[in-house]
Amino acid sequence: GEVQNMLERFGADINKALLAKRKRLEMYTKASLKTSNQKIEHVWKTQQEQRQKLNHEFSQQFLTLFQQWDVDVQKAEEQEEKLANMFRQQQKVFQQARIVQSQRLKTIKQLYDQFSKSMEELEKSHENLLAGAQSELRKEMALLQKKIMMDTQQQEMATVRKSLQSMLF
Repeated sequence: GEVQNMLERFGADINKALLAKRKRLEMYTKASLKTSNQKIEHVWKTQQEQRQKLNHEFSQQFLTLFQQWDVDVQKAEEQEEKLANMFRQQQKVFQQARIVQSQRLKTIKQLYDQFSKSMEELEKSHENLLAGAQSELRKEMALLQKKIMMDTQQQEMATVRKSLQSMLF
């Protein structure tokens, strides 16, 4: 019985020792798990903060960049509109210049036509004047010829009379 008691006590001591070891193992495990969880949570929070910080920094940079891009696009659109307006104005100026040149060409043609008609009329008038002057000159020459002939005849007649008178008297 003593051996059995001893064995039972020894078994109880082993059980107590095992139970104590198990409790210590559970405590160490819990403590280790708690520490590991805290470390993992700390690392996770740190990583999350770093990610958030990086995301925030790049978000700000992208936001600034996109705002600048919007400003650049607006400026480009304004410049495009100004250029289109200038092009339309130049087009109007060229159209007006073309209209003015066309009118000038019409005026030049009209003036040339008037000049040509005036020259033709002037030439006809000069021809008529020349023909009239020649006709008058012919008439005057014919009259002059008649006068000269009459004068000559009168002189000859007078000479003949004088000759006759001198012969007769």
